[in-house]
Amino acid sequence: MNETLRRMKNEAKVLAAKLDQPAFYKECAAEISHCNRNFFDNPVMLRLQEDVIPFLYDDASHGVYHAKKVAIEAGAIVLCETRGEDVERNRHLSYLAQMSGLLHDTCRLEDDHAAKGAEVALMILNDYPITDRDKEIITFAISDHEAFRERRSTDDPEAEIVANALYDADKFRWGPDNFSTTLWEMCDYNELSVKEILELFPVGLEKIKEISTTFRTRTGQAFGPEFIEQGLSLAPAIYRRLKEIEQELLGT
Repeated sequence: MNETLRRMKNEAKVLAAKLDQPAFYKECAAEISHCNRNFFDNPVMLRLQEDVIPFLYDDASHGVYHAKKVAIEAGAIVLCETRGEDVERNRHLSYLAQMSGLLHDTCRLEDDHAAKGAEVALMILNDYPITDRDKEIITFAISDHEAFRERRSTDDPEAEIVANALYDADKFRWGPDNFSTTLWEMCDYNELSVKEILELFPVGLEKIKEISTTFRTRTGQAFGPEFIEQGLSLAPAIYRRLKEIEQELLGT
């Protein structure tokens, strides 16, 4: 990463660290704890982490860190959505949501990355100890996780739960994570100048605002807007700092 963007990333992280923890992490603490344990202790999940790493894009902000957070939180959303129901069945759906989260961005830099990612997921999962229906649920969720695209339809309520949880966990990342990590890594990957970032900034903010109304699950609708609001609260200070850096680079 070039020095200017590295500087901005570090400054943005400091700003993000001052924000209150989103309510999701308190209200869904038990579900997140369960999914953390499964993510780090389940042998199949550990195997999948190793298998997925070569397909992730750490330098373009859709790498291990992103996949881990989406996986754990997608699993937690499933558990929140299904509280009071069949525990064994719901934990299995949570497990599938976690696998979907790990796999969802394997083709992130390609056109129609969700559909292609579903194909790659099926290839990776070929000899995994899960059923064909499990694979169908995972690949459906991956194919349906993009924002601002026509939704895919399914008559399978379990596939719908997993797909919606994956979408919402992925869109939680459009909050503080976007401003403390994603923005700078994507700009560096695309070799954008400070001037170009400033020109694109207002358009990017509008897209982020739009996301706030697209959360699909009850859990996402309850907690997702707070993630977006917190991210947007960082934007004015970051924009001002970018303007200052632009002036420094111009020598004025």
